[in-house]
Amino acid sequence: MSAAKVKMREKKMRNQPASVQYSSSSRNVERNAHNEGDTSGGPSDVRASAERQKKPPQRSGWVRGHHKDGGGYAKEMPKYITAGAFARARSAEVKAMLKAVTKTTGSSHVFGALPKHMRRRAMSHNTKRLPRRLRDVANRMREKSLQAGSKKKKEQAKNKSRKARRRHGNLLLEFNRRQRKNIWLETHIWHAKRFHMVKKWGYCLGDRPTYKCYRPCYRAMSSHCLLQDLSYYCCIELQGEEDKLLAALSQMTSKQAGPTFAAALCLSGCRQGSVTVYKAGRYPSQPLGPVTFLWRPRTQGSTHRQLWIWAHPTLKQDLLPELQTVCQCCEAVLPPVVPVVTPAEANPILESESKPENKPEAKPITGTKRKRSSKDFTGPPAKKILGDGTRLPTTPITWKSSSTGIVINDLTMEIVRYRLIGPQSHSVLAETLEAATDCNEVDTSQASTLWWPQHCKDESKMSLHQQQTDVFHILKGIYSTGELPSGTVLGLTVDDPRLTLPTKKVKAMPCVKQAQEVDEEKRRELMLRGVPQHCCQSFLWEQSVRDNVTDNKISEQELNCMRSEVLVPGSRLSPTPLQGRVPILLLHQSGKQVGHEMNSWGAGWDLLLPKGWGMAFWVPLVYRGVRIGGLNMSLKHSQNKAAPHFPHDYPDCPAGIRFQEEQEAELLDKFKRHPPAKRTNYIKHGCLAPFCCPWQQLAEEWELLTRDGGEERKGDSKIQTTTQTDTVMEEEMTSQQDITLTKPLSRFTVLRDRKSLRLLSGWCRPTTSKGQRLCRVGEVPPLSRSAVMSFLAAHGMSLVWVRLSLFSKGKPEFHAMLCVPTTEDLKLLGKELGNSGPQEPPHRDHFKSRIKHQKDPKKATTSSLSSDKPECKGSELPSASDPDPTTSEDLNSSFQASSDLILGLWPDPLPSVTSHCSRVTLGWITQGDFSLSSGCGEALGFVSVAGLLNTLLNQPVEHRGKLLLRNPTSLHYRFAKINIEV
Repeated sequence: MSAAKVKMREKKMRNQPASVQYSSSSRNVERNAHNEGDTSGGPSDVRASAERQKKPPQRSGWVRGHHKDGGGYAKEMPKYITAGAFARARSAEVKAMLKAVTKTTGSSHVFGALPKHMRRRAMSHNTKRLPRRLRDVANRMREKSLQAGSKKKKEQAKNKSRKARRRHGNLLLEFNRRQRKNIWLETHIWHAKRFHMVKKWGYCLGDRPTYKCYRPCYRAMSSHCLLQDLSYYCCIELQGEEDKLLAALSQMTSKQAGPTFAAALCLSGCRQGSVTVYKAGRYPSQPLGPVTFLWRPRTQGSTHRQLWIWAHPTLKQDLLPELQTVCQCCEAVLPPVVPVVTPAEANPILESESKPENKPEAKPITGTKRKRSSKDFTGPPAKKILGDGTRLPTTPITWKSSSTGIVINDLTMEIVRYRLIGPQSHSVLAETLEAATDCNEVDTSQASTLWWPQHCKDESKMSLHQQQTDVFHILKGIYSTGELPSGTVLGLTVDDPRLTLPTKKVKAMPCVKQAQEVDEEKRRELMLRGVPQHCCQSFLWEQSVRDNVTDNKISEQELNCMRSEVLVPGSRLSPTPLQGRVPILLLHQSGKQVGHEMNSWGAGWDLLLPKGWGMAFWVPLVYRGVRIGGLNMSLKHSQNKAAPHFPHDYPDCPAGIRFQEEQEAELLDKFKRHPPAKRTNYIKHGCLAPFCCPWQQLAEEWELLTRDGGEERKGDSKIQTTTQTDTVMEEEMTSQQDITLTKPLSRFTVLRDRKSLRLLSGWCRPTTSKGQRLCRVGEVPPLSRSAVMSFLAAHGMSLVWVRLSLFSKGKPEFHAMLCVPTTEDLKLLGKELGNSGPQEPPHRDHFKSRIKHQKDPKKATTSSLSSDKPECKGSELPSASDPDPTTSEDLNSSFQASSDLILGLWPDPLPSVTSHCSRVTLGWITQGDFSLSSGCGEALGFVSVAGLLNTLLNQPVEHRGKLLLRNPTSLHYRFAKINIEV
């Protein structure tokens, strides 16, 4: 018998008692005899074995298949049966049979109570087939199932075919529905096909392209033009008397930080200005953030002024309430509620007349597509949402003051704003835009609701338009956009750029012939003095003109119909349609204004348009060969200009604090998604906060170190070690314990005082990007201890924005540490010019064993018992030889404060951030990358003013301003030169 047959036989016979004996084979006989304990080995066994040797083996027992000799299964009966074992086996079989008969199925259906031989599929439909005792229950269950099926189901959309979904009206309805949570810009669909979209600040914005274009975008900013859509920036309009507006806004600014709203050039309307606003009367603490502003040029004989303030969307929630407070505008003006007319309510009389009374309404047949009937076109067509469609109709957007007469209007999403960055931005605008043409005599004689025919009737306005056109033509003779004065404003009215759209993409470049035709004297005057004041006026300031231009815009369908009627295909429409005149504003954006290199890099123009005209100008600009950038390129643009980017680089502003918290949570989630063996152990790298920068703790520790002669103890020729620094910190904290209890530590601020920044920049000995040669600076008082003490008395809890350039290879990363080099490090740098920097000794992870004990409760209990013993020496605690000596009390307190420990991260509260590593920490990096402009790694960040002055005071003159930079995932320090550019 094969092995498979043996297994099958054993499976069939597994329920038989062991006392049943069969003479089928010697193996079974021997096994049964062994089970009964018959091991005597008497003469019967000898006789049986002799008989088995004489007789051939007989087929007995269970054998699969048909026997050749006609024999069947063995008919022999067992010799004896044990009654108890046999009865137990039969009892088990009877129980299994009863259980199979009486057990119902897994569902609670009544048909499962039937025995298996009575179960039929037809019984579920006809309950009369069931026994009488089960019919009532079955009927009740059947009614329940019918009621559940007849419940209100979700009505399926009638238009399910793709042809129906792609209809223009249905697409607009779907797009409007998807904008309820996140606002779409007018260029959203264009970006969604080509960019990675992100949801930020209540908008859906393009972050980066789906194709690789980092270097092409940099080349576009350096040599041609990069285009960005900044329509998500919020515009707040202030109207009122000039003196009252300036009195209210002066409470939020300070002249010490730079030009304010009252700057002479900006107040005249000839320049666009930028300023950092604060809470009323709180300078230099509690800043809100940076804003750009633009005054409307004055009109003769009127003191009424109009001001636009442009702010980041995260800043608006802090800026708008503060403006309402200083302007005393607490009276909200509710907008008029416009009744929404649905297609069914559009013309009910026509519908009732068209349907006969005696004829019933035809019902659509299920399973067929619903065709569009003629009555579908009677209702108003679906319109695309323009502006901020997420606000309720009753949400106030205007606030008025009865005492000061100032009116605040929220113009968010009412004006489209495009930014063109690069030296050839003016060439792109000159080829894309054409000054508006005059109306014919026939057009002006007729009454029209459009704004341009009424405008053409006024000779003074047409004279101003001609002067603006002449200034715009002078732009064609300028070689680079950076040659113009920063913040120049030019108002203009242009024709619809879709009328001059080229058939193929072309790269706009300056034309030499047009440059020669421009008057050299006028071009020089434009480059020196900018646009005249009267040419800065634009009809874009007027709400009525903006609404008129938006409502009367020519649709793409109408424009294509006009083009099809032209005799020569591809030629321009003549005469120009009256609806095709658009008022715009051109605002010059200054490039790099600080430092001594790459001046005017990144300069360009901002193009302001009325809402609804976004795509009409976007596509013609794209057809002039510009590159398109997203949020990522905005960050790189600020990085190359060495300017702080909002809200990333404003840690003392409410928006910057919220951004840092969101970023920390995002990076922490990303860190947790990796398995522990595949992620960096930041404790071993000596990095306390890899996902955030504890600025407040840094400022407080450096203030304690430098207060009451702390800098004298620390200001030796040799930088102290970490253990000495810890001692100084403990002494300062114990000596100042009474002061801290009575007077809480103040909040840190970012130093923005221009005079103090120039003084600090001169002490750092500013150099070029790689630090080869010094730059010329004005007369700066010498760096002395008395000068440092007087400086710290005013800015002890401040941080300063710095730019660092690496001496050797290396790429600075996000949240890299800035540390103070020791005297040995500086000596090594002087001997070997190619020295890349020292190494940080590896730290010890004291929380790794605790995390393992948390996962294993048995180890946790044993460790807790062992820790209670007095002879325990605490082998897991750090020793004095470790680079980060931390007492067991600190570890226990930090462990108790954070029960949820993460492998590789320090729990809260953090130990001393200044003395945690072998080099004293000064600050951290917020932006860092390899700079394509300077050819080396560059970083931007903040350092403590107290720590920087203490470091400069202790460094020799030839090495002044040299620091160490270390990435969070590395133990290698690299030398870098610090620059404070003002």
